[in-house]
Amino acid sequence: MHAGLATLIAGYLLSQFYRSFLAVLAPGLAADIGAGADDLARASGLWFLVFAAMQIPVGAALDRIGPRRTAGWLLALGGGGGAALFAAAQSPAHILAAMALIGIGCSPVYMAALYIFAREFRPAVFATLAAGLVGVGSLGNLAGSAPLAWAAEAFGWRGTVGALAAVTLGVALAILALVRDPPPAEKAGQGSLLDLLRMPGLWPVLILMGVHYAPPIGIRGLWVGPYFAEVHGAGPGLVGTAALVMGLAMVAGNFAYGPLDRLFGTRKWVILPGNLLAAACLIALWAFPAAGPVAAMALLAGLGFFGAAFGVVMAHGRAFVPAHLAGRGVTLLNLFGIGGAGVMQFASARIHAAAAGGPPAEAYGAIFLFFGVTLLAGCLVYLLARDRID
Repeated sequence: MHAGLATLIAGYLLSQFYRSFLAVLAPGLAADIGAGADDLARASGLWFLVFAAMQIPVGAALDRIGPRRTAGWLLALGGGGGAALFAAAQSPAHILAAMALIGIGCSPVYMAALYIFAREFRPAVFATLAAGLVGVGSLGNLAGSAPLAWAAEAFGWRGTVGALAAVTLGVALAILALVRDPPPAEKAGQGSLLDLLRMPGLWPVLILMGVHYAPPIGIRGLWVGPYFAEVHGAGPGLVGTAALVMGLAMVAGNFAYGPLDRLFGTRKWVILPGNLLAAACLIALWAFPAAGPVAAMALLAGLGFFGAAFGVVMAHGRAFVPAHLAGRGVTLLNLFGIGGAGVMQFASARIHAAAAGGPPAEAYGAIFLFFGVTLLAGCLVYLLARDRID
């Protein structure tokens, strides 16, 4: 069990890396194949949308054939193949196709680990395990910041991503070799996604899941690089530092959120204040987009820390899901989280394109405002949620 979980954690590190590495590679991709910020925003958004769409078949596969084959084969074919295509890309269209394949490959890894947590561990520790996994996985964000900038400068972006393709294939083979599937649940194979969608208590959690993850991952995954370059005149070193600081804050936030539901005896009143503070950081970035790199870095770190409630929101939703629908339940929640991030990333690309030609600070301020307002709207809906602790 421990060896198998270690391979899934390694796969999740790669998943976190791939959703955030475009920000650092942006200058090289623009120079070599003409991929601009809008192209990369669409590629990032496509990764999230494909990842989200895969949650429906992944959920059914987890409940029916287990996590080993579901995660291992998809990561090998989609993740390894997509990274290889990315390394050989000759145009922005190739980057789009590569990111779609990588999204398919990464789609089952976190869910496979959550499925094992839900089936093999006590419900009371699910939030801590889920948040801890996101925290450890967020180290992939760190690898996609300053270390990636160094590797791309030393070996070129093609050589770096080509090596990552080999690493991804190796992790997938380790998953196939070492993960043990839990025994089938009672009533396994019964029920459907519609049974979950008929649960009214789940909907406020799903709505918040749809908007709360997009701001930190969307900004960290793409916009932090162009924002610092265009508004603050940052070079690759400062861009990498800003991405690293925000990534560290996201890691710390996930570990901080993990045990709070047991400490305070509530999930709702841990999640809601944290997301309101994240929204406040976004509104401040909108109001003062050109305040200076130090202030911007501090606000982005605040967004990363307070916006890192993904694992606890997942635990709140999973508390409504019966055991025989565990796979479909966690993947439905992930569909909303990742799908929301994809939709909002496409929307942010349109906002950026509409502001082209104007002052860069105004364009990025509009993106921050968009993320902040949608997060506040999600918090209002989440006020209707029923608190639930396992």
